[in-house]
Amino acid sequence: SGLHRLNASSARYRNIGIMAEKEITGCFQQEQIKELKLYKIASELLQTERAYVTRLHLLDQVFCARLTEEAGKGMFPVEVVKGIFSNVGSIYTFHSQFLLPDLETRMSQWASTPRIGDILAQLAPFLRMYAEYVKNFDSAMDLLKQWTERSAQFNTIIQDIQSQEVCGNLTLQHHMLEPVQRVPRYEMLLKDYLKKLPEDDPDCSQAKKSLNIISMAATHSNMAIRKMENLKKLMEIYEMLGGEEDIVNPSNELIKEGQILKLAARNTSSMERYLFLFNNMLLYCVPKFSLVGQRFTVRTRVCVEGMKVLETSNEDYPHTFQVSGKERTLELQASSEQDKEDWIKAFQETIEIFQQKNETFKSSRLELGKRAPRWIRDNEVTMCMKCKEPFNPLTRRRHHCRACGYVVCYKCSDYKASLRYDGNKLNKVCKDCYFILTGRADAEEPVSGKKRGILEIEAAQVSGNSFLCGFLQYSTDRTKPCQRVWCVIPQHDALVLYLYGAPQDVKAQCTIPLLGYQVEDVQRSVDHPPTSFRLCQSKSVHCFTADTEEVKLRWLKVIHKAVIGEITPKQHPSNHLEHHSNILATI
Repeated sequence: SGLHRLNASSARYRNIGIMAEKEITGCFQQEQIKELKLYKIASELLQTERAYVTRLHLLDQVFCARLTEEAGKGMFPVEVVKGIFSNVGSIYTFHSQFLLPDLETRMSQWASTPRIGDILAQLAPFLRMYAEYVKNFDSAMDLLKQWTERSAQFNTIIQDIQSQEVCGNLTLQHHMLEPVQRVPRYEMLLKDYLKKLPEDDPDCSQAKKSLNIISMAATHSNMAIRKMENLKKLMEIYEMLGGEEDIVNPSNELIKEGQILKLAARNTSSMERYLFLFNNMLLYCVPKFSLVGQRFTVRTRVCVEGMKVLETSNEDYPHTFQVSGKERTLELQASSEQDKEDWIKAFQETIEIFQQKNETFKSSRLELGKRAPRWIRDNEVTMCMKCKEPFNPLTRRRHHCRACGYVVCYKCSDYKASLRYDGNKLNKVCKDCYFILTGRADAEEPVSGKKRGILEIEAAQVSGNSFLCGFLQYSTDRTKPCQRVWCVIPQHDALVLYLYGAPQDVKAQCTIPLLGYQVEDVQRSVDHPPTSFRLCQSKSVHCFTADTEEVKLRWLKVIHKAVIGEITPKQHPSNHLEHHSNILATI
């Protein structure tokens, strides 16, 4: 019996050993599978990065270079090319000379260094330069469309490059969307990488750090993608309407569309109709026969301003509701109770959002002319604060609007209106104030609905919420004389330097995306005083001179942080004073 117990015990231990061996083997296999998945994600990142750099080369070295060359011959303004391609050259340099080479090296050493989080954590701050590209994207699309239609030479160059094999039968607009889509792609791959990465892996903290930075940049890109998709949809609707309605505008947003029945006012018949509800108007359309897809004729355009929607009851026709506006009242029948509720909800939300956006503008208009404004000083602006044309002593002199205090040119101040603070006497006012004070049609008020370009940010607006602002002498060429400019690094856009002619100008002369620039402290020389410094990137050189050594050091310390992405754009205004004082304490 003792021998039997010994054999049984030995067999039990053998079984335990076999089970332990299987468990160890299984764990080892699971580890191998995880490592293989991590390697595949890293490989996908490298492969897509190679393809992306090829696209960036096409944008910067083919499209942009060719158009810049032709612009130099006077075919069209070189500023148009700069406006379209923004800082794509900086983005191409970063990816081709830094990120891609680092990924190539890491993947060749994967056996000894199986991680990518450290590389992305080091380089992810530079992805903030995409904010400039994404912010300029709408304006770039507008410029591209405008000059393709306006200039035959411009259009010929675009078509010639697009016909080449390297373009893959895709348009320039399609290729320009690539940088907007790239950052969300990094975010997706990094999230997948973190799911497969063990919590105790040394690369985990670095990967999480880079994901936080990339996610912020991806938010801006996703907004731009949605805007692009909205523009594509507007183009489709434009074609459906036979090109007769001018609706292709980035400020127009499609809310809802669909078939509906219109109840006749004089009898009990119903007619098939189609609605396009936008954020600012409703297009009431009639279907028309077509062999090439849906086509409609616009019967009525109803503005959202002043619009009301009511649920109605009709014994003969269920699911009805009424939409009334300044232009027309429509009694409509939905296909079901749920369809009716969806339409009513869409109308109500659109009306509410429209009213909220106009509340601030209307309240400011009520105070206009009741009290004397603060006059903007002549030396605080270099251009008309309305039409943005530069002043000169002969043909475009400075005038003050007596209602808002802005400095404007003679064309923009050729109006008169009675002002309450001056005993209702007639005073010279600008065009915008004239239409507000006299209650003229909104269609003639260019202030509320005009889309701003990338440079059309008022100097006073950003100076009051900036990390640093002040006068500097500026030049892009040591052989040319310096120009005194008002420089601002705003809190909302901390990685961009804005250059204005004066502190109250309504439009910047230019912007410099700081990420990736080299900062050089210029030593005393014949050409440069000791308070000079330079920003250099590739062939781009920007020379600055401060008034004193102390001012120069302040600018250098802030710019040093910006070029490596250490300054975070500040969005919440409530923390402005505390945040601003913290930054100033560091410089």
